[in-house]
Amino acid sequence: MDNKNKPDGFSYTYSAKEQAEIKKIREKYALSEQTEDKMEQLRRLDSGVTKKGTVVSLIIGILGSLIMGVGMSIAMTEIGELLGKFSMLVAVCVGIAGLVLVILAYPIYMGITKKERKKIAPEILRLTDELMK
Repeated sequence: MDNKNKPDGFSYTYSAKEQAEIKKIREKYALSEQTEDKMEQLRRLDSGVTKKGTVVSLIIGILGSLIMGVGMSIAMTEIGELLGKFSMLVAVCVGIAGLVLVILAYPIYMGITKKERKKIAPEILRLTDELMK
């Protein structure tokens, strides 16, 4: 036999089940290499526009609700008794401050969303032009 035609090691082929598992694991790491199609990109950009405004307005609304609750707590519990005759005035002022925050949550959402739409508009228009051709 001629030693020039022999490989220097051994080779092993995996079974079909192992090949499928290998491909599945590889796909997890190869996702970054794949490019998303234009429609998926358009959907992702469109849904991302409202996320920042939603998060900010939720935080403001929840804080406002909590502040209103503090005002109610001052008016209706022993905390108000500790403040004396000004407890109702303090409770109403704190409650109104919380109410103002709750009322401002939606306009803040709309302002942030409008700003984000303006920022992302050129890319959305470019993608929609490409998709409509």
